[in-house]
Amino acid sequence: MQATLREWSALILLGLFLWGANVQADFCRNNLPASNPDEAYINHGNGTVTDKRTSLMWKQCAEGLSGVNCESGDPLALEFFDALAHAEASTFAGNNDWRLPNVKELSSLVDVCTAFPSINTNHFPNTPVAGFWSGSPILSVSFADGNVRHAWTYESQRVRLVRDVP
Repeated sequence: MQATLREWSALILLGLFLWGANVQADFCRNNLPASNPDEAYINHGNGTVTDKRTSLMWKQCAEGLSGVNCESGDPLALEFFDALAHAEASTFAGNNDWRLPNVKELSSLVDVCTAFPSINTNHFPNTPVAGFWSGSPILSVSFADGNVRHAWTYESQRVRLVRDVP
């Protein structure tokens, strides 16, 4: 019996899902060390984590999501200038200096060991498999595969906020 194109597509998607589900191993494909292991982050227990390597503090949940595992709500998808205004208005965890990350900062969250999403899901749970705005009005980072993409300012992208730790 031959498999149909639809059946093959379903098998490929299932394989990609299962491949990405093994998210936080100490080693990844080809025995390379994980690019964003759990020990690279400090969890503050208030919905924020600090990357020890960059000294940046990140909101654990994408905007619109909340809860211990970011399980409540719906992820916001905003146009670029609305995302900027949203970041400037945020007072999450008692801080009023949240901003959109630049593309290098946002790309630093990409975990090359994983896909769908390509991020450390222990520290950034339920991250949407979608594009996230960088501070540049033309660039987003996809946490489906970790690639940087062009985005028009009128396109809706997801938002993850960052702040500099003094």
